[in-house]
Amino acid sequence: MNSVRALRFAEILPLLLLSGSTALAAAGPQGQDWPQWRGAQRDGVWRESGIITKFDGPEIKIKWRVPVSNGYSGPTVANGRVYLTDRVTEPASKERVLCFDWETGRKLWSREYDCDYHGVSVPDGPRASVTVNDGRAYSLGATGTLHCFDAADGKVLWKHDLNAEYKIRMPDWGIASAPLVEGNNVIVMISGEPSACLAAFDRETGKEAWRALPDRATYSSPIVIDQAGKRVLVAWTADRIVGLAPESGQLYWEYPWKSAGPNIDPCVTPAWHKNELFFTSVYGGALMLGLKQDKMGVGKVWEKKSNSRLTESLHTMFATPIVTDANIFGINYFGELRCLDAKTGANVWEDKTVVPKGMWASAHLIPNGDTTWILNEKGQLIIAKLSPAGYTEIGRSQLIKPTTGQLNQRGGAVWSHPAFAYGHIFERNDEELICADLREKKG
Repeated sequence: MNSVRALRFAEILPLLLLSGSTALAAAGPQGQDWPQWRGAQRDGVWRESGIITKFDGPEIKIKWRVPVSNGYSGPTVANGRVYLTDRVTEPASKERVLCFDWETGRKLWSREYDCDYHGVSVPDGPRASVTVNDGRAYSLGATGTLHCFDAADGKVLWKHDLNAEYKIRMPDWGIASAPLVEGNNVIVMISGEPSACLAAFDRETGKEAWRALPDRATYSSPIVIDQAGKRVLVAWTADRIVGLAPESGQLYWEYPWKSAGPNIDPCVTPAWHKNELFFTSVYGGALMLGLKQDKMGVGKVWEKKSNSRLTESLHTMFATPIVTDANIFGINYFGELRCLDAKTGANVWEDKTVVPKGMWASAHLIPNGDTTWILNEKGQLIIAKLSPAGYTEIGRSQLIKPTTGQLNQRGGAVWSHPAFAYGHIFERNDEELICADLREKKG
């Protein structure tokens, strides 16, 4: 059997799991919320202090655990509540939106709806994280069911069957890009027709505000940045990278960069650092764009193409890299942790100990102060320091076990992005949602 077909690359891309969006860091009951995909500012940074600097043992003590079903979506946390989506198949296929008390794991509410996964490869469950904003929780299912709930009690405020309404050209691995709230709109990437790759809805009423682009969708979640005195929606479609006006969908600028492989593969969220945007995918390689500051526009700073051996630069499947003034840190296609020169894209160093080697191997990198927290696909939580000089591991402990729904190979995987809030970590696999206390012990 052809080895590529045997590995069924197409079957794992769904981990697009990673998705959501919202505003600035909100103060929760005992710290900061994590109310959307990659945190309050959608940049993957954990900004709380008073966190442990080492582990007590080989396994992390779990504060609480609750049973859940299959899914790739990562948890989100806001106003003392934890939100998650999953999928059950008995007695019928349904997606669920779940809400738990952050301190005890007690279920506060659950809402479910019929969902036919016909045509979606690897039907392990929803991909996009719930986005919580101003008392509302927005969920987007793998086939395009968009809900707005009252975040406190789960009452449905409005909903759309986007597949029926917009004739979605369904991506192979379903809809994965999480809802993004900006101003009065909630924005989704859905690959709809006509010219509805992206669509925006009034966040209170659900009425369509705008639709834009005839492009095919990817699994990458858009972000909003500041450029030339304006807010700009940055989206990575299968045909190009674009900057749009988030209030109207007006096209400000574009940079052609088509998906280069046999499948649409961009999953990584655009990484914005000061006046630059960084993009990486398995087939496309790595691209750094510079943002014009006196007007709307972008220009290429450097680009590194992929190659058959994937030996240069960064070719990332799932986990968004960290970008600093001098360097880029990210996980390459086979699990190598790499450091690049941010000015040129050249390789600086490589480490192969963070995650075992394997196709699509992944680990999420979350900066916190001068350290980086890493959750690898084996469910191990790592405290490390990343610098131009190399990788220094401070400690490693088991947090949660891998499950085979997300990846039915090499003993399973944990691909869902964790949430960090109130000094705790929240993570899921295909069997449970867990919470662990990472606060520094006093006295």
